[in-house]
Amino acid sequence: MNLKKPLSSLAAVLLVAACTSVQPGMSRQEVIAHYGQPSRVLALGVGERLQYSRQPAGQSAVMVDLDAAGRVMAVREVLTPREFSRIEPGKWTREEVEREFGRPALVDRVASWPGDIMTYRWRDSNQDMFFWVYLDAANRVQRTGQGMEFPWDRDDGR
Repeated sequence: MNLKKPLSSLAAVLLVAACTSVQPGMSRQEVIAHYGQPSRVLALGVGERLQYSRQPAGQSAVMVDLDAAGRVMAVREVLTPREFSRIEPGKWTREEVEREFGRPALVDRVASWPGDIMTYRWRDSNQDMFFWVYLDAANRVQRTGQGMEFPWDRDDGR
């Protein structure tokens, strides 16, 4: 019996429930009590961002933006088509991508591309997906793409 699909659906439901329980106005301490320690903390112009990334194995990254007083201004899941569409090739840098989406699941290189390729794992409805960010040698985004992630089962005869 393959439990991957029911478990991933349950994880998605739990993530949505977790996101909705952290609300604007809550304190930094309340966020940490709810989510635990962030995977990364970044300074923002008027406060800080707590990143809760499930990369490399997970398919979620939640950003919690705090104001200068340490109160929640915004909470959002960023590994979504709408959020990915904000990336502007030719303008965004690697640093900006990591600030907005967290660290990628994988950074790879291929012979046919001159820079790094950042890979984010995410979920679109019931489909596991990859989102790729292609960087040039100067770490500027040149293009993006997405594709389906097909599960590999050790018992499938490969």
